[in-house]
Amino acid sequence: MRASGKQAVAFNRGLLSPQDGPQGKGAKVISAGRLRPRSLAGATILQLVPAMRDDPAGHAAVDMALAMVQSGARAIVAGEGGPLVGELRTLGGEWLPMASDSPLRIRSNRRLIAQLIASERIDIVHAQCASAAWSAIAATRRQPVFLVTSFPDQIAGHSIVGNWYNKSLAHGGRVIAPSSYVSRAMIERYRIPAERITVIPRAVDTAGFSPAAVSSERIAAIRRSWGILPHIRVVLVSGRLAPWNGQLSVVDAARLLIGAGDRNVIFVFAGDDRSHPRYRARLRRRAAMHGIDTLSRFVGHCPDMPAALAAADVVVVPSLEPPLTGRAVAEAQAMGRPVVTTTVGVLPENVLCPPRMSEDLRTGWLVRPGNVTDIARAVETVLKLNPTAHEALGARARQFAEFMFSPQSVADAIRGVYTSLLARDD
Repeated sequence: MRASGKQAVAFNRGLLSPQDGPQGKGAKVISAGRLRPRSLAGATILQLVPAMRDDPAGHAAVDMALAMVQSGARAIVAGEGGPLVGELRTLGGEWLPMASDSPLRIRSNRRLIAQLIASERIDIVHAQCASAAWSAIAATRRQPVFLVTSFPDQIAGHSIVGNWYNKSLAHGGRVIAPSSYVSRAMIERYRIPAERITVIPRAVDTAGFSPAAVSSERIAAIRRSWGILPHIRVVLVSGRLAPWNGQLSVVDAARLLIGAGDRNVIFVFAGDDRSHPRYRARLRRRAAMHGIDTLSRFVGHCPDMPAALAAADVVVVPSLEPPLTGRAVAEAQAMGRPVVTTTVGVLPENVLCPPRMSEDLRTGWLVRPGNVTDIARAVETVLKLNPTAHEALGARARQFAEFMFSPQSVADAIRGVYTSLLARDD
């Protein structure tokens, strides 16, 4: 299974071969008597991040710094401060204060980065936001250093100013995209050669979102809070209640399932329900109209999503429009739960199913957005699985998530980008 999993991940990531880019022509000899490292051991990596906040971007910077230190490299992170600075330093990384996410600081940051490259003997600069990339482009233009850039998860709408501002991210010698969906859009918008792009998904907390990390007491407690008896199966609909997140289609799909005679199931809608009160009220009215209000739970924001996922038999993410990330799908699979989601945005990349993958690799189902019959049929298929088949499906989902989305896996993939640059013959 491990070999098959690697093939699946390679397919989904779309890992591309390296090729020179506009900032990728660093000389072998950096200064008299000093040769460029041919591996990460002895290299110095500078990450330019927006801030060291307790958010996915901040944790990604810490994970990457740890991977560099473990490889024998020196890891420097520059950006705004935040609560993760202490953790970074504890793990052996270094932090430098810099307003890297401010367009007003591009010029001053350019000078600072140029000075760092010279004084700290930087080998690779990795810019993870547009303003930092503009500064880095100018700072590295005549320097023997490699520039790597990372695109954000969200594709901004077309605008002259926005397109110009974000164009800096297209100028890395190597460009990292969080998904093939974003990669295709950026290739079309900025005419980036595909050979310069590597697709590496965002990491999720596969240690916290793990069946082994959630006790049976936590699962029982959350089921009690939802008013669900132990023998009742749970369909968990994950995501903030909003029209574009498609929960209405699940209410209609529930009507089909219950109408077919299966009342041994509860539909739990777990997600912040404060932003769109009219939509929330509409969902409740639709459930009452279908006669399934007693089989539905609208629980709002869930403070313990790992336990919520562990309590579910199947997780549905019914997005009608491309979400910012596919995190909900990745976290569900990390918890070993089958997923039913839609064919929009990044979501198809975050689940394994036919026809791209064989049936024995399946971790979930893809359905057309808003198609009530498709959703009902997929959920019904999962609920009809015998315990052995359901457990095997969950185990595959967990294995796929560990290999695809774990912080270690993502850091290893980025480390591979760095290593391929350092090892090149220029």
